[in-house]
Amino acid sequence: MASAFAVKAQKADTAGVNKKDTVRKASNTAPGSFAPPIKDEKAYHPDSLHSPHKAVMHSLFVPGWGQLYNHRWWKVPIIYGGIGLLGAAIIFNQKYYTEYITLAKYKRQGTAPGPNDKYYADFIAYGNSASETDFANAADGNRRNRDLSILGIFAVWGIQTIDAYIDAKFIHSYTVDNNLAMKITPSVLGQPVYGQSANMAFIPALKITFTF
Repeated sequence: MASAFAVKAQKADTAGVNKKDTVRKASNTAPGSFAPPIKDEKAYHPDSLHSPHKAVMHSLFVPGWGQLYNHRWWKVPIIYGGIGLLGAAIIFNQKYYTEYITLAKYKRQGTAPGPNDKYYADFIAYGNSASETDFANAADGNRRNRDLSILGIFAVWGIQTIDAYIDAKFIHSYTVDNNLAMKITPSVLGQPVYGQSANMAFIPALKITFTF
């Protein structure tokens, strides 16, 4: 019995030798541990040889020349289309200003143009339906429209010069690429109610966000 007990006592305890550790390490899946991808820095490739001063001088001398220098050729038809329409308005209003002011003089003097006068047909057509004041008012309207059209040409000339400078400045100092993104989201705007400063009326709106 003693020997049997000794053998049993010397038997190795193998209960935990081959036991596998089935406890898995918890993965770090917490939401706050997410690392967003690093955005590549924007590469700038300015053209230091492109001169904004030269673009401005080109546009001052000839409308659209600065746009051609900046390789924005598609803007040239727009510029000349605007100048052409304003030029046509100047010619149109100048023509009728001269006609109406001449007819007003005939009415004031109590005379009539001769049959060979270029305003004879119009004078007869108006007859007694138009007075000197009517002709003078019409002439003033045409004169005003003519002057506004002249100012419009100067405005177009100035705007296209500024546009040429801005384009040239971007080409000279900044990159011009396609990394512009636009996002449109719904929103609301608060508008005070008239006579009730404490109340607000909300109206639907669209929020436009540009990123570049």
